[in-house]
Order: sequence, then C-alpha cells, then structure tokens
Amino acid sequence: MKIAFIFPGQGSQYAGMTKEFTENFIESKEVFETASSVLGYDLEHLCLHGPVEKLNLTENTQPAILAASIAILRPLERRGLTASAAAGHSLGEYTAITAAGGFELKDAVALVQKRGRYMQEAVPEGTGLMAAILGMEREDVEKTCHEAAKNGIVAPANYNSPGQIVIAGEKKAVEKAMEIAKGAGAKKVIPLAVSVPSHCSMMKQAGQRLAQDLEKVNISDLRMPIVNNADAMFLRTASELRPALVRQISSPLYWEDSIKNMASNGFDTFIEIGPGKVLSGLVRRIAKDAKVLNVEDQKSMSATLDALGI
Repeated sequence: MKIAFIFPGQGSQYAGMTKEFTENFIESKEVFETASSVLGYDLEHLCLHGPVEKLNLTENTQPAILAASIAILRPLERRGLTASAAAGHSLGEYTAITAAGGFELKDAVALVQKRGRYMQEAVPEGTGLMAAILGMEREDVEKTCHEAAKNGIVAPANYNSPGQIVIAGEKKAVEKAMEIAKGAGAKKVIPLAVSVPSHCSMMKQAGQRLAQDLEKVNISDLRMPIVNNADAMFLRTASELRPALVRQISSPLYWEDSIKNMASNGFDTFIEIGPGKVLSGLVRRIAKDAKVLNVEDQKSMSATLDALGI
C-alpha cells in the first residue's frame, strides 16, 4: 500500500467543520489557537459557527480550510498514519506543503490570508467568472476558450478529472465560452459561485505580490514530496516550491495529471483530509483502481483507520 494525502481547496468550507476534532483532540485545538493568534481573530469560532457570509470571504476561507485540514491531520499523525507523498487542490497545495514540513503552521496561515486578499483585490468584484464544463474533451474546451477569447480573457483553469474542466476569465468572455460549449455538446455548463477567477492570467498581479511574501518566508525542504498543481510534478526542495507557488495562482491547475502521475508511480491509496469529499470523487474518476478514503469527522476517521488496519 502506497499512501498519498490529498487536501481540499476553496469551496469545501462549511460552518461546523472540525467540530468533533477541536472538541476531542488537544492537538486539533492547538492548531486553531496558533492560527487565531496569527490572524488576530477567533478562527475556530468562525469555522464552527460562521456566519457563512464571513467564512466565504476569500481571505477568511483560505486560512480556515488550511487550519481545518491540519487540525484533522494532527490526530491521524498521532495514531501513526503517514504518507509517502501529498497533493492539494489550489489552496490545498499550501496545506500539503505544511503537512510535509515545508511551512511552519503560523507562516502558512499568514501566507494564505494574504493570498486570498491579493486574489480578491486583483479583480474588481463582478468582472470575473468561473464555470465548470462537464462532458467535453480537453482539446474541445481549449478550442472553445480560444474562440470565446475574442470577447476578452478566458482559458481553462482547472483540469479536474476526465470530462470536468473549469474555465476562468472575464465575465463576458466566460459567458461566451459557456454558450459555445453548450452548442458544441457539453453535457452541463455551470457558473461557479466564486468571487475571483483563479488560475488564469487575471491573477498575475496577485502572483507578483505573493512572490514578495514567499521570498521572505522560511520554506524547508520537504520530508515527503508534493505533486504540484502548475506542473503535476513531484517537488521536494524550497527552491522548487517558491516559483511553483507563484505560477500556481495564474496557471491552469493540473489535478487530473497530478493524480495520474501519482498512480503511475505506484500510489494506490489516496486519503482526503479536510472538509468535504470533492477530491475523493475526482480521484475515483481518474484512478479507478485506487483505494480512496477521506477524513472529515470522527466517523470517517474511524472508517479510514479501520480500512488501513491502524
């Protein structure tokens, strides 16, 4: 059994996440104490009680999901659960690096809060859009975006799984691409309820601002490799991670390729750690023979540890 940890990104948050962990595990509680001291507000209270509108603000969501995922990871580590690699979806890449020993928790929390703020400030609200296109091949989605780009910026943003690609860009151009995709036989085209168009060229300014913060923060070489979003490559050193994280914010996210690369390198067990089960569903579509588990509450933790014989 070759285990990989995978960590969710923005959109997985919900009020009440991690409740059972902070109530029952001191190490989970300590994660939120550290995060709250960095942020200057009670992050645990926000994760448990909302309000949802505040939790869904990008600069709050990003540290919330990172802290929630690490708070869930800590009791698993104490039980002796380890992995040979990790990956995270978008924001989740920062969680993966933290889990692999690259970031101190306090540094990761501060970084992703800034990342969320820079992303929000890069594009005025209402001018950007993201949409999921289901049931179309990569080449067809790329062709669709190329055609719609006469109306402004639009490009593939997330290659999530076979037949599920997210596009991002300027509202008018994304709407045109949605219209073309429907006409070209897409099974479903769904505008996403996100406030920023991630992983496209509109985020370049956010990437430049983030690069300055990444230069100042300490990044250690990793104790296990991560597979990064921008290249779907195994990375282990600080010198590789810094430029990869800058590129990640404005480059397409190659999740399908990342999981395929891990599977071809012998990874047969994927454990999603954090709120929600979105990544578990994607992995099942990408690596059909893999064992896929998740931990987001005590019931799923018991089931996962039982399945692994721990």
